[in-house]
Amino acid sequence: MTGSHESSHTTGAPTEVFGRRTGHEQVVFCSDEATGLRTIIAVYSTALGPSLGGTRFYPYTTEQAALEDVLDLSKGMAYKAALAGLDLGGGKAVIIGDPDEVKTEALLRAYGRFVQSLGGRYYTACDVGTYSEDMDIVARECSYVTGRTVEHGGAGDSSVLTAYGVYQGMRAAAERVWGDPTLSGKRVGVAGVGKVGRHLVTHLVEDGAEVVVTDVSARAIETVSRAHPSVEVVDNTGALVRSDIDVYAPCALGGAISDEVVHVLRAKVVCGGANNQLAHEGIEKVLDTRGILYAPDYCVNSGGLIQVADELEGFSFERAKARAARIFDTTKSVFELAATEDVPPAVAADRLAERRMTEVGRLRGLWLR
Repeated sequence: MTGSHESSHTTGAPTEVFGRRTGHEQVVFCSDEATGLRTIIAVYSTALGPSLGGTRFYPYTTEQAALEDVLDLSKGMAYKAALAGLDLGGGKAVIIGDPDEVKTEALLRAYGRFVQSLGGRYYTACDVGTYSEDMDIVARECSYVTGRTVEHGGAGDSSVLTAYGVYQGMRAAAERVWGDPTLSGKRVGVAGVGKVGRHLVTHLVEDGAEVVVTDVSARAIETVSRAHPSVEVVDNTGALVRSDIDVYAPCALGGAISDEVVHVLRAKVVCGGANNQLAHEGIEKVLDTRGILYAPDYCVNSGGLIQVADELEGFSFERAKARAARIFDTTKSVFELAATEDVPPAVAADRLAERRMTEVGRLRGLWLR
């Protein structure tokens, strides 16, 4: 294997990366000069099993920005797997660069060799900028790949069950706020109608919701409008959050719920597919104070993880969909704990995930193949 490999690794004390104490088990910086690959792989926890999380291919402006993203995303994956009841830990990888310009077979295969070098502590899958066809290429050099194409025995596009799970979480939120687990007659604003958002719109329209969308991609808007002519389109996210909507569904990149958004948002529910929706710690308390019910992102968007994790057993879409349907009950449990312990739902979700990682994880400790 060509290239370089630098790892920060711990079996107990919190990992320190560039002076930041993160709690990660392992953070690996990898580069391959021949292909131009620059990647960071972060393993937050393997207490429940090998870590699983997608590969994000994105043109980060700095390595520091890429590092911050992969650290946050990998921790979120650990909590997501724990709350979903999976025997998996949390990990994530980012590849630095514009996938439209630098993604090649050689680069993806080099990346696969780096993942292989971790010996199964990290399983990769698709994320922003990567697709099932890319995972097929990575798998030519690596045994630890999920989210592959159906032709290669994989789950295919994981956004299908991600959207389904978000819809189930939204039903649970609707029941909590309006007493009925349906979005029929509700006005739902979806920000980002790419992979997940597009499928979510379909579920909402079929449920009788009034849907309004926005996206920076004209192509994505055109696709949704062609499939669902009744869907309303607004120019930008700012206009969407200020509009008269009942539910706000952020389905693009993270940080969507900022101070500015919270103070103008008119929706009674926030439930979407994006990861790391809360821009900073404390936002969940502001939402709670304003009477806005937040369905924690890693709780409701775990359907994609459930879908690709099912590949490890030999993929069955029906089995994976049945598991994703339980997100409805999991979300209800989060809301019930939040009410019982008088904390925001985001705090309740963390407590449930942490309890499982502690109670079950102590039986295993650090996962080694």
